[in-house]
Amino acid sequence: MGQFGLKGEGFSVSFSEREVTAWGGLALFKQMLDSMGFRQAAADWGLPAPRSNRGYAPLQLVEQFIVSIWCGACRFAHAETVRMDGTLVRLFGWTKAAGHKAIMRLFGRFDMLSNERVQAEIYRWCFGKIGALKKVTLDVDSTVITRNGEQEGAARGYNTNRRGRVSHHPLLAFVAEARLVANFWLRSGNAHSANNFLQFLESTLHHLGDKIVGLLRADSGFFDETILLALEGKCIPYIIAARLTQPPQRKLYQVSDWWALEAGLELAELWYQAGGWKTARRFIVVRQSVKRKTAPGKTLSLFADDPDIQGWRYGAFVTCLDLPMVEVWRTYRGRADCENRIKELKADFGLDAFNMRNFWATEAALGFAMLAYNLMSLFRQAVLRSRIQHTLSTLHGLVLSIGASWHRDASQNRLMLSLPRRKRAWFAGLWNHASVPSVILGP
Repeated sequence: MGQFGLKGEGFSVSFSEREVTAWGGLALFKQMLDSMGFRQAAADWGLPAPRSNRGYAPLQLVEQFIVSIWCGACRFAHAETVRMDGTLVRLFGWTKAAGHKAIMRLFGRFDMLSNERVQAEIYRWCFGKIGALKKVTLDVDSTVITRNGEQEGAARGYNTNRRGRVSHHPLLAFVAEARLVANFWLRSGNAHSANNFLQFLESTLHHLGDKIVGLLRADSGFFDETILLALEGKCIPYIIAARLTQPPQRKLYQVSDWWALEAGLELAELWYQAGGWKTARRFIVVRQSVKRKTAPGKTLSLFADDPDIQGWRYGAFVTCLDLPMVEVWRTYRGRADCENRIKELKADFGLDAFNMRNFWATEAALGFAMLAYNLMSLFRQAVLRSRIQHTLSTLHGLVLSIGASWHRDASQNRLMLSLPRRKRAWFAGLWNHASVPSVILGP
């Protein structure tokens, strides 16, 4: 029966040796990588060599891992999808696709020093591709990744979703204008948000190369004078959310000259020197009526019985910028986009799933997941050139998931895409963009 086909109710199934893929749109991705000189650059990253003469080339394993993520992989085992796709193997020029365990063995060869060295090379190459962007806004944030099992570095810490469960607490930096990850450090789950921030900042500045940080934004987890002094010493402007502990609550309670931006939204400015600080700093305070549906902020718990306080939620920001109050507030609000980036990294790039028992192996895997994200972001901006920044799962249906097969004449090496006539000119335009990616200038 297998030789002649399988019979169904009104249809039949037979077999073919023809190479067919559902991911023909990845030809655009391959063209973009070639125009960027990806393989030539990766040859100088110092990827750990295999321990066996029969091992796969590290560059192929990195490429296969990134391609797997672009095809929707959020687990190492999902890389088997690419392994079984002979069309993609031929498109990327691999002699034979590796199994997912070979990719895991590559990451297992990383340690702390090799992680930092290789990732620094990757980030500097990536940001070198957006040379026209000279000044950037840096958003710093942390997130909690719940772990199931016995992963090295996983510990009990602050975990809003799964209280009491072990987790990792990575630290991330984003370049807002280019929507790119600028740095990623994996940390133990019991680490404070600002733990190792100064070393992280030095590493991030090195990754950015000749880029100047025109502004750094961070949430209240980084509200610490040590951080403020470091930023001031480096002449990096900042806006950082303040923690509304009891002393600043008393200061806010004394504010009387509120400026109404609109009904239920008021701002004020004050100079405040916290205990132990060497100097007073400028604070912008925002309060919003609890009647507003999306009013962020916190109530002043010290004065919960005061009727004039009960109807408001408060937020405060420390800054060295000499801008009007409303401009400081609006500028800080742009930081919320990095929260969307973290959600996307978890949903589409396996931030909370690519984990191994060894701590540095996990950081290496997630570091290359960040590379996959950055390449996707460059693809969206330089190739698609759309105002709407579609997620990877949306891009599957829009451009990547295109049926394709190789021409029957192998000597032609021609990939045949299954596209209706009305969309072929559109695809040809994208191909031209991929061949010479344009400069990323930001929004």
